[in-house]
Amino acid sequence: MSDEVGSTKTPAPDDHLGSVLTENQSKFKTCGQIGFYRRQKDFHPDRSPYVAQLNTLNTENGVVTLNLTHQETQVPLKLQIFAVEGNILRLKINEESSVKPRFEVPDVLVKEPTTEQLKVSNLETGSLVLEQPSSSWKIHLTANPFSLLVTQEDKELISVNAQGQLYFENAVLPSKESGLTETDPGNKPSAPKEQFGLWKEKFEDYLDLKDPSSVGLDFTLHGFENVYGLPEHADTHQLQNTGESEAYRLYNLDVFGYRIHDKMGTYGSVPLLLAHKLSHTCGILWLNASETLVEVHSKAALKPQMHLPSPDMQKQRVVPNTDIRWMSESGVVDVFLLLGPAPHDIFKQYAQLTGTQMFPPLFSLGYHQCRWNYEDEADVEAVDSGFDEHDIPYDVIWLDIEHTDGKRYFTWDKEKFPNPVKMQENLREKRRKLVVISDPHIKVDPKYKLYAEAKEKGYFVKTINGRDFEGSCWPGASSYLDFTNPAVREWYSTQFSFDKYKNSTDVLFIWNDMNEPSVFESPEWTMPKEAVHHMGWHHRDLHNLYGFYQQMSTSEGLIHRSGGKERPFVLTRSFFAGSQRYGAVWTGDNKAEWEYLQISVPMLLTLSVTGISFCGADVGGFVGDPDAELLVRWYQAGSFQPFFRAHAMQGTRRREPWLFGEDNTSIIRRVIKERYTLLPFWYLLFYRAYLFAEPVMRPLWVVFPKDPDVFGIDKEYMLGDALLIAPVLDPGVTSLDVLFPGHGEHWYDFRKFNPISSSHRQKVDVTLKEIPVYQRGGSIIPMHTMTGRSTGWMDESPYELRIALDRKGAAVGEVYLDDGHSFQYLHQHMFCYRRFTFTKNVLYSSSADKAGCYPVRSALENVHIMGFKKSPSEVIVHQPGGGKRKLNYSYNKVLCVLSLENLSLDISVDWEIHIK
Repeated sequence: MSDEVGSTKTPAPDDHLGSVLTENQSKFKTCGQIGFYRRQKDFHPDRSPYVAQLNTLNTENGVVTLNLTHQETQVPLKLQIFAVEGNILRLKINEESSVKPRFEVPDVLVKEPTTEQLKVSNLETGSLVLEQPSSSWKIHLTANPFSLLVTQEDKELISVNAQGQLYFENAVLPSKESGLTETDPGNKPSAPKEQFGLWKEKFEDYLDLKDPSSVGLDFTLHGFENVYGLPEHADTHQLQNTGESEAYRLYNLDVFGYRIHDKMGTYGSVPLLLAHKLSHTCGILWLNASETLVEVHSKAALKPQMHLPSPDMQKQRVVPNTDIRWMSESGVVDVFLLLGPAPHDIFKQYAQLTGTQMFPPLFSLGYHQCRWNYEDEADVEAVDSGFDEHDIPYDVIWLDIEHTDGKRYFTWDKEKFPNPVKMQENLREKRRKLVVISDPHIKVDPKYKLYAEAKEKGYFVKTINGRDFEGSCWPGASSYLDFTNPAVREWYSTQFSFDKYKNSTDVLFIWNDMNEPSVFESPEWTMPKEAVHHMGWHHRDLHNLYGFYQQMSTSEGLIHRSGGKERPFVLTRSFFAGSQRYGAVWTGDNKAEWEYLQISVPMLLTLSVTGISFCGADVGGFVGDPDAELLVRWYQAGSFQPFFRAHAMQGTRRREPWLFGEDNTSIIRRVIKERYTLLPFWYLLFYRAYLFAEPVMRPLWVVFPKDPDVFGIDKEYMLGDALLIAPVLDPGVTSLDVLFPGHGEHWYDFRKFNPISSSHRQKVDVTLKEIPVYQRGGSIIPMHTMTGRSTGWMDESPYELRIALDRKGAAVGEVYLDDGHSFQYLHQHMFCYRRFTFTKNVLYSSSADKAGCYPVRSALENVHIMGFKKSPSEVIVHQPGGGKRKLNYSYNKVLCVLSLENLSLDISVDWEIHIK
């Protein structure tokens, strides 16, 4: 430990590089080493010690407020209950009065939620009922012991504090029943061993001094056994029961080569849990940015069947329940109950609170080529040219930390990158982009302008003694910008302007890494918890917000750089609830091993259902060297995931797509080109994610909520509600067991057009050349008919529609078009949003939003209709103004596919194609 609490030793970079890039799980705590978790686990009363004081009830402005009193200490808490518009309930519990204020999470909610009138419909001795007149839910409050039961249409949905685990340190510490002693916050005694780090906590050689401030609460989800969410963990999509001494940990950490099938937290946290059953979906958002642990316990409970005529005739039935226990190190209890009832209702409710996915620029949906590091300008030029020579599209090349002058961000290495503007202009000529890294640690160097200015302004995180906190990261000794300070965020945003970021251009975009924040040789390789932020808050209170704030500031900086005209692209490693508003996320330092390809799918599904649609995993694995088969399979999977980037670590073998032999190059070329032909579909999905909060990549249970066979499936997934993706995730596979979800659905091979038989599960033959992809009957997918060297070359690429008919012979779909880069779609209605409907042998093109006025530069050329049962006698298009013309067509009677080609139809106007 250093001579000052809150500082860490800072060895030279070469001294610690080996330890940085070492998989050492002992650097990180287990649950049993976390003091507040042990204290809360040791708190197990027979009944809750809290009683609701109904005589303190107040319903001012529609908000219900009353006191909760601990029966032994008589210390009161204040409970507030809000009915938030959109079928959401909010519960807040804080101290009625406190020695010092508690941190409440700012900036994550897009606005203060709009509340609706709550009224007391039934007040009796020891209980009351609250309801909102226009809603079907009710809140049943029991006073002694305190608990809440939320019912929907008189059916039990969620109980709060039914297990009696409401926990609030400082206001009251665990009672003598738990084996701990009560403590006066104003008189800090030496903590007995039993108190598990109440006032001070040691991990390795580091001593953490603190005040006790932990909070916790339990919830019971009635009838639910399928729960999801709580990223980021390298684990299954469906949350598993936690053992006696384990929990899902939400604490953002730099975990190099993280373990899989592990509940330890990694780089980011979203404290959102979703629960699903056949009849209902609900969610819990625990708005707390301190270290948080979540226990999950599903169990069967006996319930009487209350519809039977008399109590003595009531039978018992087994109903699954899931108990959820949230435990946070500090802050308040601020929880939103999202009442659904359908999966998409949950997504809308969560987005109403925290925002939707930022609508990204089109180029960012293409393919990205990255490596730590492309060595110099000649290397960048050679890689860029290699894509052209091998006829492989790509949009973005990335530069890691070595492009800078000694790890000083916003600079260039003058020897390796002597003319960065020319390098960027060469990329611009090919309509490509550059992404460079910008981490939150700033090299301690008085001659470094960024450091000197931030130090002068007092913009760094402080120690408890008021000095700038110094830790160790890539540059060696580093200070860390305090992004929780609005003035720091505004100042940091200005650093991206062209006059300050010398030799940058408007084709340069940003990658925020190491922003958990990562601090080498520090406890758990992150910032000490007693470090001090803006307004005097300690790092423990807001740790999980740090990366969220950096990405926010970076995104706003790129927008301001363009005068508010251009959409930004920012990738972040660390994130929190609301990060979807600012860009993309990736799953961090994975390995070039099959197990990491496998786990990437559930990890991305979990991110997707918790609001972060723009997510991906490093293709090929960051750590290590993939063999050709693994690399090919990863490209095939990654091309059908939202963020599509290949990345590799320093010291690994080069792995550009053409370096594994011509056969594999050909496969990867076809994979990437298929991604580019599907860009109209990807762009539509992201527009709908932005507009309607619909996940781009969806677990099967979201699309088929009534099919229990899919509730635990996380090796297949849907893109939108139209494409079923079944990636090959194991070596040497020649056949794959595919589950075709839903009942009575029609499915078609996306590439060959042949219909799939009605079997719910099938063994499908596969080769190395491709992975199985199926189109759902009833959908219409827009595509390009050809690709270019990048998205910038495809503005005039013709379109085609893939129409897959359902059992009624119908299908619907959409296409969304704009300039792909600006905010004109938002401010000047410069967009084209069209809906296609096929019914009764007529294909209709109509407006999905009549406000749009974007001039489309390319035409619809081809239409392929799968599942069309009979060759037509005539096909006629009816165009605006009454014009008609016959269309050429071909019909494949074996596959039942009708193909219309060379249509030259304006995709932006109304027309009808009649098939006789």
